[in-house]
Amino acid sequence: MVSYRMRPLSLAERGIDRPTVSLSALFDGDDKIDGHTELGLPHYANEITGSGFPDLHGLSVRSRSARLEGYVHSIVQRSFPEQGLAVRKPQALRDWLTAYAAATSTTTTYQRILKAATPGDGDPPSRQTADSYRAVLEQLWLLDPLPAWQPSRNRLNRLARSPKHQLADPALAAHLLGVSASALLRGSEGSRPTLYEGALLGALFENLVAQSVQVYAQITDARVFHMRSDSGDREIDIIVEHPDGRVIAIEVKVTQNPSSRDVRHLLWLKEELGETLTDVLVITPGPWAHRREDGVAVVPAALLGP
Repeated sequence: MVSYRMRPLSLAERGIDRPTVSLSALFDGDDKIDGHTELGLPHYANEITGSGFPDLHGLSVRSRSARLEGYVHSIVQRSFPEQGLAVRKPQALRDWLTAYAAATSTTTTYQRILKAATPGDGDPPSRQTADSYRAVLEQLWLLDPLPAWQPSRNRLNRLARSPKHQLADPALAAHLLGVSASALLRGSEGSRPTLYEGALLGALFENLVAQSVQVYAQITDARVFHMRSDSGDREIDIIVEHPDGRVIAIEVKVTQNPSSRDVRHLLWLKEELGETLTDVLVITPGPWAHRREDGVAVVPAALLGP
């Protein structure tokens, strides 16, 4: 018996466009980067909230919201008891899950997530209870955090070990936080607390890209991480590590035209790793796939595939 994690549909599987850049081909040394898409940021906002769950994708906004709410309710009311954990205060679990959603694409501490979930609560869940929430949610495949990358065969050291928080589907995070596609584009974060120090759209777009990259990486048995230094001065959104040790580093930006500042950590890592680093990419909502003069590939999210 061989087990594989079945994730929600990647962008390539949703059929929103035909990918022109293959992750596995990049590992094989194909450095050709080209292609064009008509999709822009509004389309990706719709994909974030539209869900990659096959039976939800394509539903009306109202129907999809009802199904997502039913899924969350089922997790809280039924799945936890089935896993052997009685939930004394179901709303506290829901609040913790909402605070986790607010921390999407960050390495916020679990203590801070718990604090955000229970502002002013005279009887908040204990740290042990919150840890049990997290353990069961991971067993139910509802959480899909990116572990911290800890390379063993290079000069890098003093890297942080905290995972980057992400739900299995960014639509779940958007639903829990009460934001629609139009609200994301307006920069609204709804009435829910946020632990993200920046635009929520950027955090959920990163979640969407990471979820797709996780699917593509499975084809070559590669693993997906994030990288952050202890001091926080170096950070790369996604690290894809091939079984033979080669690496592709990816930054995710909501800008169409990444600046030199946007790629500085990629270029630093390229200098540190040398030939171990196969390629460096910036994933954007822009229209064109191309390679910058400094060697960094700029790839629209819809054009990246397995």
